[in-house]
Amino acid sequence: MKSKLPHVGTTIFSLMSAMANECKAINLSQGFPDFTPSEYLLDQLSFHAHSGKNQYAPMNGIPELRQAIATLTQECYGRAIHPDTEITLASGATEALFVAIQAVVNPGDEVILLDPAYDSYAPAVTLAGGHCKHIALLPPNYQADWQQIEAAVSPKTRLIIVNSPHNPTATVFSDGDWQALASLAAKHDLYVISDEVYEHIVFDQNRNSAHCYPALRDRTFVISSFGKTFHATGWKLGYCIAPPMLSTEFRKIHQFVTFTSFTPAQYAVADMLNEHSDQVHGLGDFYRDKRDCFVNAMQRSRFTMLPSAGTYFALAEYSAISDKNDVDFCEELTRKHGVAAIPLSVFYKTPPNSRIIRFCFAKREQTLLDAAAKLCVL
Repeated sequence: MKSKLPHVGTTIFSLMSAMANECKAINLSQGFPDFTPSEYLLDQLSFHAHSGKNQYAPMNGIPELRQAIATLTQECYGRAIHPDTEITLASGATEALFVAIQAVVNPGDEVILLDPAYDSYAPAVTLAGGHCKHIALLPPNYQADWQQIEAAVSPKTRLIIVNSPHNPTATVFSDGDWQALASLAAKHDLYVISDEVYEHIVFDQNRNSAHCYPALRDRTFVISSFGKTFHATGWKLGYCIAPPMLSTEFRKIHQFVTFTSFTPAQYAVADMLNEHSDQVHGLGDFYRDKRDCFVNAMQRSRFTMLPSAGTYFALAEYSAISDKNDVDFCEELTRKHGVAAIPLSVFYKTPPNSRIIRFCFAKREQTLLDAAAKLCVL
């Protein structure tokens, strides 16, 4: 059989988590919390499951949740969206990303990716028959060079995928970045996928989004994730906001991928948004404390911690410790020192010559302190 993805194997996240489990290491690699969601959210999940909300939900999501999303979007970004025609629930942000890519990419189309990029983008483009053009964001600032990006646009370019707050670099687009993206997309008639799953985890500036720029609204799929927002990554519940024309195309494909998503969770999340939206608005402060706990504990180490402006990740430069490449260094960290991290090079098509790894600080304070203690002896 000829593989459709001949160069794709098991993801680095699965590999590092499996290695962490094998070695009983502290897992700061894969981006999931080691603490539970709110008791209210769990109680509402149980309530709705026991109340009979266990059958198929509408393909685009239950009305109560779509309305709550519309209200949240208005509160956060001042954008009024129609809950019936512009919001579609999905079984996680990864599904939404895949569906959005399939909706607009045709065989032979080119798609611009900004590396380091989340590892689901390129395979989805390949499966749609498209071709990726990779533009590298370079350390230590990982800033987009919009002149370089525009130079990569050709008559075949159909889509650009952006991610802010950015996994894995923990950077956040400035207003200038969003303005440059809007200008580029309009000038070259490009579609945009804005991966905003960490949208509420911003530390050093106000939350910003493609939602805030009218020039982007008619051409952009904005992808969000309740798993990140409510510490429930295993629920696999995300959503896509797009104008009616793009939402129609999105739903044509979504209905044949998962059709619908976990019904009791949709009702529970709707209740959470309606009754406890303060937890969404307080998420930046919640994770800022965790970032500061970990970064402060790492000050005694020989790692150089890079700035973390958003997400629940922090990058660390380790050239003072080892000259190994980042994949080998992460394996050594896990097997010999009991802490699992993610090598940054795997997010690039052509990695820069740097020694930088990613830690996840979506953990209990004691977990972070225990991990830092092990890392500080290197």
